[in-house]
Amino acid sequence: MQLITFSRADEPDAGTRLGLRTDVGIRDLTESLGVTDVGGWLARGIASPDFDATAGAPIDEAEVRIHAPITRPGKIICVGLNYHDHCREQSIEPPSYPMLFSKFANAVSDPGAPVTRPRATDKLDLECELAVVIGRRASRIGPDEAAAAIFGYTIVNDVTMRDLQREDRQWLRAKGSDGFAPMGPIVVTADEIGSPDELRLRSSVNGETWQDSTTAEMVFDVPTIVSFASRTITLEPGDIIATGTPAGVGHYQLPPRYLVGGDVMRCEIDGIGSISNAIVDELPRSEDHAAAAGLG
Repeated sequence: MQLITFSRADEPDAGTRLGLRTDVGIRDLTESLGVTDVGGWLARGIASPDFDATAGAPIDEAEVRIHAPITRPGKIICVGLNYHDHCREQSIEPPSYPMLFSKFANAVSDPGAPVTRPRATDKLDLECELAVVIGRRASRIGPDEAAAAIFGYTIVNDVTMRDLQREDRQWLRAKGSDGFAPMGPIVVTADEIGSPDELRLRSSVNGETWQDSTTAEMVFDVPTIVSFASRTITLEPGDIIATGTPAGVGHYQLPPRYLVGGDVMRCEIDGIGSISNAIVDELPRSEDHAAAAGLG
């Protein structure tokens, strides 16, 4: 099953809708379920479909705007240094346990939405990541119980300011800024993905490939990550766990490469699809305009 959060292009002020992606188009589920995104449906404790998948006329996907499937996650938990090839490109040993950090809901942005490069950074980077969507409350579960807590998967681009990451010696400000978690385009249920252990991930900038790897390079697999997080953090329906990124990010290329206004990032994972987001540079403050004009 593939779930999508969308709005009608011809009704820009009508808000988001929950949809089921089918071979004949999108089925609008909002009227029957009373929720407006995937997260709202999961928050109701849904364990299995309770809707008519044939109800309503299908909507052409070309006629909608796609939004992040979960517009306001309760938690966005991320995993650092979780790919062997990403560790190798840094000449470091893989960690002995999952390294967790977080983003806030303000970081979520839609597929296709511009991502602002703050004036605070000259070293903006991307990270294509497989993201787990939690479907059931989970606390202190083992890896063998993790499958029951996983509803599905989506894509998260863990946008990062490398200079702030180095300056702060921790990752919240560098990775948690506004718009720094483009997400989507859909949530694919776990049964449709099957094993997440050999999914191909790719990222590109302006059509040029930066990352091309598979989840087989993960240091810690999905069940281990979910179990580890649940030891001290109760996972709730609609929570997101971004599982790390493979080699190829701009910071570790030779020479390093960074994102600037006008660049277009694309992240793709087999079985889920792709998201693209353009970079726009933050405009100077009004007083900077005045100073530049000799008025300050």
